Amino acid sequence: MKGAIKIGKIAGIDIYLHWTFSILIAYITFIHYKEGQNLQQISWAIFFIVCVFVTVILHELGHAITAKKFKINTKDIIILPIGGLARFETIPEKPKEEFIVSFAGPAVNMLIALISSFFIPLNDINSLKMQLTSSVNGSNFMLNFFIVNVWLALFNLIPAFPMDGGRVLRAALSLFLNRRLATNIAARIGQALAVMFIIGGFFVNPFLVLIGFYIFLGAQAEEEYIFTNSILQKYKVKDAIMNSVQRLNSNDTIKSAIQLLFNSTDDNFLIYENDRYVGIITREEIINSLSSHAENEEIQNIMTKNIVFLDADEPLDNAYKQLQIRQPNVMPVLENNNLIGTLTVKNILDFLLIKDAEENRIKPAL
Repeated sequence: MKGAIKIGKIAGIDIYLHWTFSILIAYITFIHYKEGQNLQQISWAIFFIVCVFVTVILHELGHAITAKKFKINTKDIIILPIGGLARFETIPEKPKEEFIVSFAGPAVNMLIALISSFFIPLNDINSLKMQLTSSVNGSNFMLNFFIVNVWLALFNLIPAFPMDGGRVLRAALSLFLNRRLATNIAARIGQALAVMFIIGGFFVNPFLVLIGFYIFLGAQAEEEYIFTNSILQKYKVKDAIMNSVQRLNSNDTIKSAIQLLFNSTDDNFLIYENDRYVGIITREEIINSLSSHAENEEIQNIMTKNIVFLDADEPLDNAYKQLQIRQPNVMPVLENNNLIGTLTVKNILDFLLIKDAEENRIKPAL
C-alpha cells in the first residue's frame, strides 16, 4: 500500500504502518501541550496511543491466524489512524469459517480486556468518574486500557459492514439464505445503522457522522463485491480474455519495445525465449525503465519473471481473485497447452459492465 512503512513481520505476515499515523501522534502532542501538560503527561498519552495500536495489530492478527487455520492466507496488515486492516488473499465463504474468522478479532480484545482487568487498582474503580475524566497516567493507565479494549470489541461487533459484526451477521444469515441475499440484508441493516449514526452525530458528537459514512460506504462496497462475484461465477476465463497478444523476445532491447508501443494499443507484452514464455512486461514498466536503463538494455533484465498461466476453463471469479493480488495484474491464458490470450483486471471490469448492461436491458413489450 502506498504511503505505508513496513515495521515488521509476525507469523509470516508483513505489518505496515501508514504514514498518517505520525499525524495522529503530532496532533495528540499538540493538544496536550496546548492544555499546558508537562512532558511526562504527554509521554503517557503517546504511550497509551501506541499501546492501543498494538492491540489493533493483535486484533488483526487474530483474524489472520484464525483464517490460516482454514488455509486462507493474509497478504499483509496495515495500521491506519482509524484502525487496522488485514488483507486476505481470499474471503472465507463458508458460513462457519466466516463466523469464526470474523469473531476472532473482537475475541482478542475481550481477552486483552480480561487480562488487563486484573491489574486495575481498586482505588481506580472506586473513583471511576475522576479517573476517566483525568488524562492518562501511571495510576489510571490499565483502567483506560481495559475500557478501550471493551469498546473496540463492542464497536467491531456492530452488525454492519465493514465491521466484523457485519460479517458475523452475514455468516449467520447464510445458514438459511444464499450468500448474495444474506449480504444484501446485512448491507441494508448496516446502512440503516449508518444513517442513525449520521443523524445522531449532528446532535451528539460530530465523530459519529464520520463513522456513519464509513459504515455506509463499507456496506455498499461489500454488496458490490458479492454482486461482482455472483456474475463472474457464471463464466470461465476464456469468456473474458483479450485474444490479441503482443510478444517480445527476451533479447530484444528497450528501444525495440518502445517502437512496438508506438504501433500497438496493448498494455501488456509476453516475453519468449526459445519458443517458451519466460516473462511479462507492461507498457508502464517499459516507459519507466527509460529513466534507469539505457535503450540498448535487454528486456529480460527488466521483465517480470514469475509468470503464472491461467487455464481457459478456470472459473472467472477465481481468476479475478488471483489477478487482484498479482503485480502486474495480468496473466496469460492457455487452452490445451496453447496460448490463446491474456486476462487483466481491466478485461474483467469491462466484461462486468457489458454483462450488467445485458442483465438490465429493457425487454420490449409484448
